[in-house]
Amino acid sequence: MTSSPFLESIRHDIRLRGYSIRTEKAYIYWIKNYILFNQKQHPEVMGAEHVKKYLTWLAVQRHVAINTQKVALNALVYLYRNIIKCDLGDLGFKLATKQRQLPIVLSAEEISILFSKITGKYRIVFELLYGSGLRVNECLRLRIQDIGFSDYSLMVRDGKGNKDRQTLLSRSLVTPLKKLIEHAIELQKIDNKNGVGPSLPKALSIKYPNAFRKPSWMFVFPSFNLSIHPLTQQLCRHHLSDSVIRRVLAKAVDKSGIHKKINCHTMRHSFATHLLQQGVDIRTVQELLGHNDINTTQIYTHVLGEHYAGTISPLDRLVV
Repeated sequence: MTSSPFLESIRHDIRLRGYSIRTEKAYIYWIKNYILFNQKQHPEVMGAEHVKKYLTWLAVQRHVAINTQKVALNALVYLYRNIIKCDLGDLGFKLATKQRQLPIVLSAEEISILFSKITGKYRIVFELLYGSGLRVNECLRLRIQDIGFSDYSLMVRDGKGNKDRQTLLSRSLVTPLKKLIEHAIELQKIDNKNGVGPSLPKALSIKYPNAFRKPSWMFVFPSFNLSIHPLTQQLCRHHLSDSVIRRVLAKAVDKSGIHKKINCHTMRHSFATHLLQQGVDIRTVQELLGHNDINTTQIYTHVLGEHYAGTISPLDRLVV
């Protein structure tokens, strides 16, 4: 089914519009799932009622998270608007319910304990996640040119929402990062002798065919193996996979004895919370995190308890 001419035409259209590979995979998955749900009927013979029924099923029967349902909706809106050339209009379907959940945050002591269980370049990855507030793939996609050693900054390119932003670089990471970069450049030189190099955006590789030889484009965390670029079909070296990082974290959490639900994003939550604890202005934290809406950043004030600042438990007022 994934190799059907119809799905391949959608894939081609997505790539022409410059969407990310991650978005492409998600849209193809949900469009395929929608077609299977409707007994393989072609989307051209279906419409708004079929989409509404499918999205409601996801919420009521599959109990998917609201963000998952929104991705499915976006995929189907894309399908009908750009491929079928049909406006779905106001669907009025049942949204998945989502209760507000406060993010899990580690204390500074817990961060230190956890990091003590991680070694080598993997520790540097997690120190960047925590020290700069990065998402895991933002960290792994860092190229040498994105590291600002002179002003202790990191440039996050094409982050969530296709936005660029600048954030902090810890001074403690300057020396280990420079060593990592030296190793990365040596690996690039070896690859270049075989006519390959780091994976590049398709448009850039066409415009600058020798860019793969420039150290500025090398990944700070290159993958162990070469692979075929999904767009250009050329042999190249991509960055480390986030699945590798997640496995490293899972082992470290087991060894740490910390009984909290911890994932890579916990480092980013802890970064934001600890900055606010230090008295950093919330709008500065918003900018460093790359949030569009201040309300998204505001969740960390609830972690701090600032929404009930000054309130004392009645138990503490009892005279025993």
